[in-house]
Amino acid sequence: MQQTNTLTIAYRIFRITTHILLGMVIVATIWAFAKNKSRIKLTRWWCKRLLDHLNFQIDTYGKLPDDKLSKTMFIANHVSWTDIHALNSIIPLQFIAKSDINNWPIFGYLARKSGTIFINRRSRKDTARIVETTAQHLIMGGNVGFFPEGTTTDGTCLAHFKSSIVQAAINANAPLHPVAIRYPLPNGGVNTQIAYAGDTSFGESMMNILKQKNPVVELHFLAQIDVQSEHRRALSQTAFEAISSQLNL
Repeated sequence: MQQTNTLTIAYRIFRITTHILLGMVIVATIWAFAKNKSRIKLTRWWCKRLLDHLNFQIDTYGKLPDDKLSKTMFIANHVSWTDIHALNSIIPLQFIAKSDINNWPIFGYLARKSGTIFINRRSRKDTARIVETTAQHLIMGGNVGFFPEGTTTDGTCLAHFKSSIVQAAINANAPLHPVAIRYPLPNGGVNTQIAYAGDTSFGESMMNILKQKNPVVELHFLAQIDVQSEHRRALSQTAFEAISSQLNL
């Protein structure tokens, strides 16, 4: 994998910092007054530009979701923090994320302002609250993003899919839309340097990405899954098998 030189990395850091500051200004000023359609456009633009500054190429496969799509739960494997921005650059979603992100500097603030639903995975009571909140959001026509592994991997495997949040889609009668996320190398292998997994810190993850010359993220939009007459565990397993098959894992 080709790497970038120090000067290029410094320039990218400058562009990213400026872009993040612009995002903070947007959410602190016009966000509260913007209509939903405008928020969707701003989110898509901001996430796409962030990936541009990281020099990411976004390759999409399958039938892309329509701008008018509503009441759908997108369910994907999780490799890196860039997964969220890649998905949002195509179809802005209200993500369900671990409560730790709420405390992150800058990104935690942006996540809160964008409507991220934070969950304490160690609390069953909190899971019940999230299921109810998510179901209501879906019933009202919103789209939700969810990483059922509950953690990240390096992209060479899939962790077990937790099914509790899928109950929200059942309660709202909202279809599941599996998305397989992959970061490929030029030789067809998996680019594990993109992963934000294990003991890797956010800063280390950012530098690993900045050092790469032409990183690529693949988004494979798979067939929707009807939730009617199915148990959440069966639905979760169906999504797991669809994503696993697409990624050959």
